[in-house]
Amino acid sequence: GLVIDGRTLEHVLHDSLQNIFLELTEKCRAVVCCQATPLQKSVLVKLVRSKLKAMTLAVGDGANDVSMIQVADIGVGISGQEGMQAVMASDFAVSQFRHLRKLLLVHGHWCYTRLTNMVLYYFYKNVTYVNLLFWYQFFCGFSGTSMTDYWILILFNLLFTSVPPIIYGVFDKDVSAEILMELPQLYTMSQ
Repeated sequence: GLVIDGRTLEHVLHDSLQNIFLELTEKCRAVVCCQATPLQKSVLVKLVRSKLKAMTLAVGDGANDVSMIQVADIGVGISGQEGMQAVMASDFAVSQFRHLRKLLLVHGHWCYTRLTNMVLYYFYKNVTYVNLLFWYQFFCGFSGTSMTDYWILILFNLLFTSVPPIIYGVFDKDVSAEILMELPQLYTMSQ
């Protein structure tokens, strides 16, 4: 691992040392930056995001972490003693740092599988409906005649666009939470 303080980080974030620092961080298993200013935190996240083309997750618990959380792809705020500013600026909020593991491994896995399956569902739903309209045009001589009334189209989209995602989002859990916590490798396998 690599531990770097705020004064050293200030020198590293200059253009001349950025590439060397990024090469070093890629070889480390963990990088910890301590006593960094809010600007340094956000610049570091922005640097990793743009130069390494990596997805970034920022975790913060106070007002000094807001800029870092907003720059990251995904922001997690921890509500606590330092106030609610980080929580208000974040995408997800947890009450304690120890809940971050469950948020990532369990809810992240479930969310990923649900979203991928729902994207496939929407493609299927739309292709099915458009295919039906396309073949109907052969029977009406491509006159542009509508096959259905507008209220049927609205009802079709309402039923097939809102009800299945709600049911699927509430009930679908491909793997139990206990197994996901025991086997963190399942998180990367789903991707």
